[in-house]
Amino acid sequence: MLALTVVLAVLVGVSLGLLGGGGSILTVPLLAYVAGMEPKQAIATSLLVVGITSATSVIAHARAGRVQWRTGLLFGAAGTAGAYGGGLLSHFVDGKVLLIAFTVMMVATALAMIRGRSASEPTAGRPPIVKSLAIGLAVGLVTGIVGAGGGFLVVPALVLLGGLPMSVAVGTSLLVITMNSLAGLAGHLSTAPIDWRVAGMVVGAAVLGSLIGTRLTSRIDPNMLRQGFGWFVLLMASVMLAQEIHPALGLTTAGLTAVAALNKVACNRYGWCPMRRLLGRPTTAT
Repeated sequence: MLALTVVLAVLVGVSLGLLGGGGSILTVPLLAYVAGMEPKQAIATSLLVVGITSATSVIAHARAGRVQWRTGLLFGAAGTAGAYGGGLLSHFVDGKVLLIAFTVMMVATALAMIRGRSASEPTAGRPPIVKSLAIGLAVGLVTGIVGAGGGFLVVPALVLLGGLPMSVAVGTSLLVITMNSLAGLAGHLSTAPIDWRVAGMVVGAAVLGSLIGTRLTSRIDPNMLRQGFGWFVLLMASVMLAQEIHPALGLTTAGLTAVAALNKVACNRYGWCPMRRLLGRPTTAT
């Protein structure tokens, strides 16, 4: 299982390097269900893995001119405070509750990805400082409590609020994720033990994947990849619901996901979109 964990960790890195997020969405269930860690240990280890992997990806994106430092540091500064506070608050929440909250986060993230909000047209000008700090603080709080780096919250905010192109938003979000993840980790370290041997192996695999993902950024259609990843995250959420609440709920969620995916295919191919409001506007029919 350790070997499988390391192999799958490469996908975590690819997601971070390519999409500017998604690392924690995969890392927490990977560590909890494949590596067999306790929930709080999995969340703390996830923050370490995602923080180091994101920092590596930031360097690669910065060399390509895809990091807006001022905006990223502004979001990150507020997020750091929220993440540290969230890490401290998580000590008072049962591990099972944390995993359920994380699953809710997965569903919200997946729906946002499928709807395609991060691909919206950017606005002009710099983001308002107060609004940026408020959003950064909220994202950081989520990061610290449930171990989600917040990339798929940060990327849309950087595009819609910060006026950044998608490629630059991806690189800049990694700076924010690095700061948030390491701050959240600091809040967890006092009570959540980390298996440094396993963490080191997972970090190494994820860093390798992030370098691959960074190279693929300019070669793969980000909209297609983002939506495909969104469907995958929904399926992962159904597995977690089955594990943490009841198998029937997991099966129901998986069934609804399959129905929604078929609707999306019908919408794209035939222009028939009965669930348009939930999944966003279709692409051009073929």
